[in-house]
Amino acid sequence: METILTQRRAFLQTSGALVISFTLPAAGRAAGAPAVANGAASIPMGAFLRIGADNRVTVVCGQSEMGQGVFTAIPMMVAEELDADWPLVSVENGVDKTLTNPIFKFQGTGGSSSVRGFWMPLRTAGAAARQMLVSAAAAQWQIDASQLRTNKSFVLGPGGRSASYGSLAEAAAKLPVPEKPTLKNPSDFRILGKSLSRLDTAAKTNGTARYGIDVQLPGMLVAVMARTPLAGAKPKAVNEAKALAIKGVKQVVTLPTGVAVLATGYWAAKKGRDAMAIDWDLGGDGSLNSAAVTQMLDEGARQADAVARKLGSVEAVPGTKIEARYEVPYLAHACMEPMNCTVWVRGDEAEVWIGTQGPGPQQGVLAGVLKTTPEKIKINMQLLGGGFGRRFSFDASTDAALLSKAAGVPVKLVFTREDDMAAQFYRPASVAQMEGVVSGSSLASLKVGVSSPSIGVSSGTKVGPGEVDRLAMEGLADHPYDIPNQLLAWGRKEPGPKVWFWRSVGHSQNGFFTESFIDELAYAAKQDPYEFRRSMLGKSLRHKGVLELAAEKAGWGAPLPKGRARGIAVVSSYGSYAAEVAEVSLNSDGSPRVHRVVCAVDCGQVVNPEIVHRQAEGAIVYGLTAALYGRITYKDGRVEQTNFHQYPMLRMHEMPKVEVHIVPSTEAPGGMGEPGTPPISPAVTNALFALTGKRVRSLPIDPAQFKA
Repeated sequence: METILTQRRAFLQTSGALVISFTLPAAGRAAGAPAVANGAASIPMGAFLRIGADNRVTVVCGQSEMGQGVFTAIPMMVAEELDADWPLVSVENGVDKTLTNPIFKFQGTGGSSSVRGFWMPLRTAGAAARQMLVSAAAAQWQIDASQLRTNKSFVLGPGGRSASYGSLAEAAAKLPVPEKPTLKNPSDFRILGKSLSRLDTAAKTNGTARYGIDVQLPGMLVAVMARTPLAGAKPKAVNEAKALAIKGVKQVVTLPTGVAVLATGYWAAKKGRDAMAIDWDLGGDGSLNSAAVTQMLDEGARQADAVARKLGSVEAVPGTKIEARYEVPYLAHACMEPMNCTVWVRGDEAEVWIGTQGPGPQQGVLAGVLKTTPEKIKINMQLLGGGFGRRFSFDASTDAALLSKAAGVPVKLVFTREDDMAAQFYRPASVAQMEGVVSGSSLASLKVGVSSPSIGVSSGTKVGPGEVDRLAMEGLADHPYDIPNQLLAWGRKEPGPKVWFWRSVGHSQNGFFTESFIDELAYAAKQDPYEFRRSMLGKSLRHKGVLELAAEKAGWGAPLPKGRARGIAVVSSYGSYAAEVAEVSLNSDGSPRVHRVVCAVDCGQVVNPEIVHRQAEGAIVYGLTAALYGRITYKDGRVEQTNFHQYPMLRMHEMPKVEVHIVPSTEAPGGMGEPGTPPISPAVTNALFALTGKRVRSLPIDPAQFKA
């Protein structure tokens, strides 16, 4: 651990405050970092807290708040070890290299990494600050620090002595930062593990919370773009006069990604954009359609040769062979807040207002676009109205930056819902060819060929011929089952549409493939699907634990009302384990009705149980929406879905009762933003098989399959 001094503006605003900065793994001093200035510290990567003279504790959170609760979980980790008075704790967002995510090695939020990445660094920060405050009090009272204790932002001593953290902050700031402060035993936690109220609830309730779409600046223009329907498409002609004839429209700018109309307000910009009615030349991709995508992926699954997992030999294994083909479509993210970004370019500098999952990468990308350095790109983080991976992209920010540069004023670029649906950032379509051999009551062999486009390549990772994109195989290549013979391979195919991170990434489709086929094999082996899974989990006790808990709480095997059935699935992702049991029936039109979902999660040590419950519930809603309705399709080179009437969400009256049960654990924390999503679709489709004898192998679920 290293402490050096900082000149960060926000810290200098707090006179007499204790400012703690800690290096994270692999951290080092930034080139040109100042040595000593005003008793604070400046390091290239770290986690920060401030204690003001008013006894308030401010935690600087570098993670993006998009509903998942980091504005509460991050401060809780600091406050616990600091022994802070929770009502005096607040949080503010920050963008700085010091706030690098230890898992990503850059400042970014995703992969359910916030709590599991910052668990030790932030606890260490709080513990070190507490030790420094105690040392300051000991020096002031001229007694040994061992005679002192802390409680709710006070240092307490013999004879009834007490001093607030605020009164000790200035003296404590001059002391060296302990290299290895003592962390609390979890049995002594008073904040962690409690369902404390979220710190951002009030602002989101009273309307003071600021999202990217709320930004207003003097002299700002609003832009709406006619975006290219496919990458590489070009406008045959641009009738700028029609747009400029709309009152409020000031400028029309053509970019590689489309044609933008800049106006004094959103509606003028949209009317101007629509008035142009651009006819696009789609080039060679003008014939793209979903049938062709499926054909390409079928070929890739049959030819899959990038081996992700191999064990024993799948050739000539005696027993009953079961074969099945599974398929999932492209999916949109459909964030509640449409994509947007505000940029003000001034010379070789730019200021950006955006709700993004990757402020660190944004600085680098925008520096490249504007031909400047990352240090000259200032990011003002806003709240995110949904992320799900979509807000790790750069399409809104790069276009807004180019438009501001062209206009010479601040520009807020706003996507319409239709723009975002067709924006070419999708969960990959994927096909899996499955083959299993059942010998007696056990599974002797599993052979799988999966085909999909590569998220890794789309996001800048090199994946060579014969190499496996781990994102394409996660949730399958790392399945937990004891099977003596396995061959799991991937075949990359690129139909054209850009693919991107989507909540739970590869686990979303591969969890469906794996858990659906395991269910098929259980029936082929004449075994109960729960017991069949349980019998193969001897080497993964955490999978087994959540499976057993979910089955117990759901009453697995107990009678149900006529016309209902249960299905079960278990998937691990992002350091956590989740099993779900879905209870379903059929409506008269053949559509499924999900009545109840029982979810058991093992996410290691829990920061805030209520946040865990809410994240599991939200993940189930997201996954259930995809299972019932989600699908992006192409016809004649264009996306067919334009808004929620063609890409519906789960409605309130369709919401099942969701019960979440947490496995007590002393393991390191796992993530919770995504693990609840992968098990829900196979749990539902497995229940439908138990109810009807008809296996769902393609999503979304087609009611026509069950109408009879």
